[in-house]
Amino acid sequence: MSGKVILAIVATALTATVAQAQSGPSAPPPSLTYAFTVKATLAPPVEQGEIDTGRKRFIPITGGTVSGPALNGEVLPGGGDWQAILPGGLTSIEARYFLKTTDGTVIEVTNPGVRTAAPEVIEKLAKGEAVDPSAYYFRTTPRFSVKPGAYEWLRRKVFVARGIRKPDGVVIDFYAVE
Repeated sequence: MSGKVILAIVATALTATVAQAQSGPSAPPPSLTYAFTVKATLAPPVEQGEIDTGRKRFIPITGGTVSGPALNGEVLPGGGDWQAILPGGLTSIEARYFLKTTDGTVIEVTNPGVRTAAPEVIEKLAKGEAVDPSAYYFRTTPRFSVKPGAYEWLRRKVFVARGIRKPDGVVIDFYAVE
């Protein structure tokens, strides 16, 4: 084999390797670590009606619990979930509430997300009916505001959460993205 042929083979192999590296992820995917679960109790929704392109409503949060390996405490009453039920089975969610840890630290939670399902499933959820969680997609991207100290780690990580709507409340499992 001539030197030109060997160089051509090496160049082709390098080009294929570079192209393959550019088409896939540059690093392994992040993993999730379960942190805690919020079980919030809810009051009946306040219906605002059709505004812009969706049905607007507010669901007051009346209390609840927080439990898990990374956080324990209670959900303080007074927060809520602002929702827009849009055509095609999409609900836009923006929940804001406070958690109080067992040592008395108050943590503000801002939890935007989406819930999607067939329109008839969304309507059952909106009415507070029991629905199998596998019938809908309910995910959020929570952010936390907390004073410096033992729970500052909540501000230093990205979280994702999965929600399950119950007839009288919501259960949300929080995961740190590692």
